[in-house]
Amino acid sequence: MSAAYPEPVTEASLAPPRVVVVEDSLLLREGLVRLFDEAGYVTAGAWGDAEDIVARVRASDADVAILDVRLPPGFRDEGIRAALQLRAALPAVGILVLSQYVEGVYARELLAGGEGGIGYLLKDRVTSLDEFTDAVRRVRERGTVLDPLVVQGLLSSRPDPLATLTPRERDVLTLMAEGRSNTSIAERLFIGVGAVEKNISAIFAKLGLEESGTEHRRVLAVLAFLQRP
Repeated sequence: MSAAYPEPVTEASLAPPRVVVVEDSLLLREGLVRLFDEAGYVTAGAWGDAEDIVARVRASDADVAILDVRLPPGFRDEGIRAALQLRAALPAVGILVLSQYVEGVYARELLAGGEGGIGYLLKDRVTSLDEFTDAVRRVRERGTVLDPLVVQGLLSSRPDPLATLTPRERDVLTLMAEGRSNTSIAERLFIGVGAVEKNISAIFAKLGLEESGTEHRRVLAVLAFLQRP
């Protein structure tokens, strides 16, 4: 799967991703470091808490920060607050949050800006190392990666946000919310890429998302899907 709006291929984009890991569990933290080493990524930092997170990440020159939601000292939302600080201070750094549970409020906070470069995955469902490293790559390339259960959790407690969408358009938008490319969506739905593009154009039109060189329309469409009353 590729990012919704991939960056142009440059020398920087071809270089191995520089990642930092913020995870209080020593075993998981060391496991992630080993995983990234094997994938050819550069682990620029690995910490058990989010203290001085902006300064640490800035000094590491990281492309992506991987953070647990619950970190010391309170083990509540320290990881999310750290992620939001990073997004405000270092918007070029991709954010990939790992959580034990579906916590919809946190996911919506992360997505609220409408930019790409955001991921939210459930720890217990990260079963493929290739998929996980691919998620890191997509976040680095400004894609949006959401676990399907996170998407379902965000939708389950809300009224139907987009009653005007056809069932096929809803299917396409749900897969967009997972961060899938047009080709991947076509494969999942057993339709052509051209049909996917037509559905996406219809979704944009129904949501009033006009063509723009600055707005990330795929992310804005996903936000409308998840947040519109």
